[in-house]
Amino acid sequence: MKSAARLFAAVLLLGFLCLSVRAQDEPPVAGGRGGAQGGRGAAAARGPRPYDQVITADAKTQNGVFMVHFVKEKNTGVEHYYYEIPVSQLNKDFLWVTLIAKTTLGVGYGGDYDGNHVVRWERRENNVYLRSVSYEVVADPSLPISSAVRASNNDAIIMSFPIEAFGKDDAPVIEVTRLFATEVSEFSPRTRLNARGFDASRSYIDRVTAFPLNIEAEATQTYTNPPDTAAGGRGAPAPTPGGGRGAAAGMRGNSATVVMHYSMVKLPEHPMMPRLFDDRVGYFSIRQEDFGRDEQKAVRRTYITRWRLEKKDPNAAMSEPVKPIVYYIDPATPEKWRKYVRKAIEDWQPAFEQAGFKNAIIAKDAPTPEQDPTWSPQDVRNSIIRWLPSTTENSVGPSITDPRTGEILNADVEIYHNVMNLARDWYFIQVGPLDKKHTATLPLPDEVMGRLIEYVIAHEVGHTLGFQHNMKSSSLYTVEQIRNPAWVHANGHVATLMDYSRFNYVAQPEDNIPWEDLIPKIGPYDKWATHWGYAVIPGAKTPDDEKATLDKWTKEQDATPYLRFSTDRSNGTDPGENTEAVGDADAVYSTGMGLKNLHRVMDMVVSASTAKPGEPYDDLSELYGRILGQWTTEMGHVAVIVGGIESQDKHTDQPGPTFVPTSRKRQVDAVDFLNKNAFATPTFLIRPEISRLFEPEGVMDRIRTSQMSVLNRLLLDARIARMIEIEAEDGANSYHASEFLASVRKGIWTELGESSVAIDAYRRNLQDGYLEDLAVKVNERTAGMEDVRALLRAELRSLTVEINSAIPKAANAETRAHLESAKDFIAAALDPKIPFVAATAPAGGRGGRGGIGATGTGRYSTTQGGAASSNSVLDADPRTLGCWPDYIIRPSTGSGTHH
Repeated sequence: MKSAARLFAAVLLLGFLCLSVRAQDEPPVAGGRGGAQGGRGAAAARGPRPYDQVITADAKTQNGVFMVHFVKEKNTGVEHYYYEIPVSQLNKDFLWVTLIAKTTLGVGYGGDYDGNHVVRWERRENNVYLRSVSYEVVADPSLPISSAVRASNNDAIIMSFPIEAFGKDDAPVIEVTRLFATEVSEFSPRTRLNARGFDASRSYIDRVTAFPLNIEAEATQTYTNPPDTAAGGRGAPAPTPGGGRGAAAGMRGNSATVVMHYSMVKLPEHPMMPRLFDDRVGYFSIRQEDFGRDEQKAVRRTYITRWRLEKKDPNAAMSEPVKPIVYYIDPATPEKWRKYVRKAIEDWQPAFEQAGFKNAIIAKDAPTPEQDPTWSPQDVRNSIIRWLPSTTENSVGPSITDPRTGEILNADVEIYHNVMNLARDWYFIQVGPLDKKHTATLPLPDEVMGRLIEYVIAHEVGHTLGFQHNMKSSSLYTVEQIRNPAWVHANGHVATLMDYSRFNYVAQPEDNIPWEDLIPKIGPYDKWATHWGYAVIPGAKTPDDEKATLDKWTKEQDATPYLRFSTDRSNGTDPGENTEAVGDADAVYSTGMGLKNLHRVMDMVVSASTAKPGEPYDDLSELYGRILGQWTTEMGHVAVIVGGIESQDKHTDQPGPTFVPTSRKRQVDAVDFLNKNAFATPTFLIRPEISRLFEPEGVMDRIRTSQMSVLNRLLLDARIARMIEIEAEDGANSYHASEFLASVRKGIWTELGESSVAIDAYRRNLQDGYLEDLAVKVNERTAGMEDVRALLRAELRSLTVEINSAIPKAANAETRAHLESAKDFIAAALDPKIPFVAATAPAGGRGGRGGIGATGTGRYSTTQGGAASSNSVLDADPRTLGCWPDYIIRPSTGSGTHH
């Protein structure tokens, strides 16, 4: 009896434990505002009920792709949302796009996209299942291997829903409240927020809206970090690096409430015929692994993203499309800018005319509620140019894309109000001396600002048409062409709007280029690439039928260099693919011309920025910081020539190499230029009569920060290692890394060879930074960089010899102290018995020897001379992203993928 009693007690205890574990595993259930809904088990147990018991007379109903019902219980106030799914919409493909509509402090911007899935709703007996569908692995359904592909790629069930009732024609009615008011892992921003928990009691549905092709839902959701984990205790998530747009540095505090927006978009019943991607032409793309191809491996099939344009008259060389691309202008757009927004959209019409379409892209004013009460900016049928009341100096061009074919279904260009301030600053700094009529005093006239807005929006519209950034374009005109008024008027100073080649700072006042032509516009590449992606190829029934024609068009790049696109595999080595560059075919010459204009800008900046009496010096301070940033950026264009590898993307039937090391002469000239212009103190930027109007001190730190940004970029380990490899392959014809490092050392320590050695404070500052940089590098233990460390250690030893010779020649106490300290610092850095710990300084600050301030670390990073620069790398988000001031690494995969 005792044994039986113990056994019964153990079974009973085990049952309680199982219930406890199950309760912990169940996600919390909420019912929007008003409290929790009934559990799923109760609904499943009772089975479907009569329709009017579920969708009561008080229900608020919307008709759309699904019927959406909202029911609020009279007694409890509990809110319920129901989908009534027509049988015809079951087992059909929808694109589910998740974004953070309103974010929390420290995590990206409102409007950041957080993920996407192709989903299907399927019924099985008295349940409806929401499945996530993948098109990453495919095969022709008629082939035997297709069954194996399906077996290896079973669609995951995201959530199950008991059928509450049946509507007309047996349409299942399900409650979807918990789909939005609880955490669903596939749609959750938890990782982005760096959160650990979800609080359903502080989460609710704001709205669910039905449209003919889509359903839009917004929900306020609260995520948590318990106090022990928020402080980094046991179980806390690993720190996530902060950074660019959307990067999750993490929620601040123990709670974060965000507004999540969910778009569920019906994908076309008849998919568009996709067009094969070619890495020599700059389109965003989607990828699939096709196991049904007649090759001895799975074939990666990549398709471009583009709108579906079909000719009304298929036989006409020029025809209007059956359905044009229409962008609506946000009613929130300031009235005086609306005509420029309209023009920015329709600027692309000539590009589509080259593709055989007339009036293919059209701008319209958004209708008022009186004109069309059914119109909504959330309706996926409507693409919008949104004007956002934000102080962020930015703009983006996202689009929703069919992951099966690359068809662009919707696009919303987002213009942040304060991007006008950034455009103003860049225009003034880069070409102010060429347009004194409009830049003598700030702000800029409306005529000029309107043209700048047009440029910004036209660039973003380009992203929503499928175009990636093309950073190579800035180097494909000659410097003679970009100073020629006739050439620039006809072709622009850059061949595409999709480069970051802002304003023509290479031009000089004597060139007499009209101010309108200093701003980029639709160029030859844009027209050519639009034709490549959108022109109808007669007789083509499949993507493969188009391949020969597309390849023929692509090879036009061989004869016309300015039609080329950035090399996909250059990995940042090509000095012709600089961002924010003009004329980097010869960056030494172009930067020299840019310096002349910066000298002129320094003479203009006070009078231009202080024209309004009674105002603080905020504008002057901002412009001065950005002038330093422009100087740093232009010097960086010269730095990347060293160890550069020039490229043209080629396929196997094109002669010649894809990659060619930059000539020795170009590299030697680049280092000589930097020694004379970047590492020699830029005295024209040191103007106490200017800086003391807005700060008591700090110019020395600003100059150091700017110079060190250039030096750090020049002395990248990867650059030196690349030079070593090129030397091993090309021998005497190459620019040897040892020769390069010796030239930089001599340029930075020029004074050591003089009969009387006097080193001023600015040069001492730079030399301190140089020592710190080399000391850090020689004490790193990065695999594969042994040769680099050996060369840098040799440089420090050679420098020690020179310093020993120079100390007796020191002309003053400050120089002697500096040299003695440098000698000791090098000895410590080279001594393996002394643990070397690099001191750090706040970004942009000096911090003494050991503090090198903010530095650039690679192709997509620069420090803007004391002014914060927005040079972040964008991830490939679920919608095609473009971003006007921010850098983007070109994504090559993903549904609808920017930046």
